[in-house]
Amino acid sequence: MEAHTPLLENMSSSLGLDSTEPVSPETPLLRERKHLALSNYETKTSNKRGRKLPHIIAHRGFKNKFPENTMGAFRGAIDAGSHAIETDLHLSKDGVVVISHDATLKRCFGVDKRVIDCDWEYLSTLRTLEKPYDSMPRLSDLLEYLASPGLEDIWLLLDIKIDNDPETIMRRIAETAAAVAPGRKPWSERIVLGCWSAKYLPLAREYLPDYPIALICIDLSYARQFLSIPNVSFNVNQKILMGPLGRNFLEEARAANRLVFVWTVNKTSLMRWSIRKGVDGVITDDPAVFKAICDNWDGGGTDKDPITIRNTVQRWRNIKRSQSVSLSIIALFYRH
Repeated sequence: MEAHTPLLENMSSSLGLDSTEPVSPETPLLRERKHLALSNYETKTSNKRGRKLPHIIAHRGFKNKFPENTMGAFRGAIDAGSHAIETDLHLSKDGVVVISHDATLKRCFGVDKRVIDCDWEYLSTLRTLEKPYDSMPRLSDLLEYLASPGLEDIWLLLDIKIDNDPETIMRRIAETAAAVAPGRKPWSERIVLGCWSAKYLPLAREYLPDYPIALICIDLSYARQFLSIPNVSFNVNQKILMGPLGRNFLEEARAANRLVFVWTVNKTSLMRWSIRKGVDGVITDDPAVFKAICDNWDGGGTDKDPITIRNTVQRWRNIKRSQSVSLSIIALFYRH
């Protein structure tokens, strides 16, 4: 990426980076990972037939069977054969990193309050509306569980929510990870930081310099600007990869030796599509269904999507929708 790239210029000015340290290839935004061995998330899995397969990544845990983002959902996901857990982070009023997809408590806990307005003592008393009734975990609770013997190969794909103060939540994630002994493998080889924008890159460099980043993206033109930044993979809405633009992006990502994870894939036809396209991880609400497909995968099918009027219209709708959501997210960044 050239030093005059608008993405980097805007990022450095908005965060007030030291002007004596210009953003350039000589002063990278992220540290290059130089592990002697690849981390778990960097290698494909395989079934008994020897077929290379994506990682099974449980979306908010085993969401189809348990209340989302609970310890029960995480345990259920691992019992179902997941290689990784995708989960979401917010901050409580007193700075505790908690696990919740929503900024409010209404949908999952029936309380009309924002997470950021509640301290951990109160949040810990809540129980999910869905059975089996469960509590909101902290990031530390999940890390302590994953540090258990026998779970050292399970990794985490985080979604760091944008309605938190970026500096505070990145610092608190680092402090939380440092406070939990990881076991056999360091957390930097088991945690991927999912970020929505470039503003998090200097903060990752400051607080979590050895941790990999996955850009969570719904706009391929924005994602392409990260292809030359080291240590960045891509967590992409699966629908925007369907069609020529997505095919080109996958080719570019492979050429740059970057990992691509896709979300959220629940239809079996799209699970098979993802395997054929060679993505590195599939995020799904039902890891058991995807595992069954992987276990029985013997290739076959076609790499080309059937060209029908219905598919063509749906692809254009997906592109339009992703552009609309991208503009909304950009507007939110500027408001903050």
